[in-house]
Amino acid sequence: MAILKVIEVLSNSDKSWEDATRKAVKEASKTVKNIKSVYVKEHSVTVKDGELDQYRVDVKITFEVNS
Repeated sequence: MAILKVIEVLSNSDKSWEDATRKAVKEASKTVKNIKSVYVKEHSVTVKDGELDQYRVDVKITFEVNS
């Protein structure tokens, strides 16, 4: 039986929600091993001078814990 844990990570990008998600996984993988999936819980964007500025995601990253 596998033991899985979930962490919640917030990330942002000036390009896209997909890029923000990639950044979240890349940053989490520096300290978390065996990442199995990512669930985008929420996404939003900030506006600056009437234009879209920062794409933000709130993701849940699931990883397997070695026993």
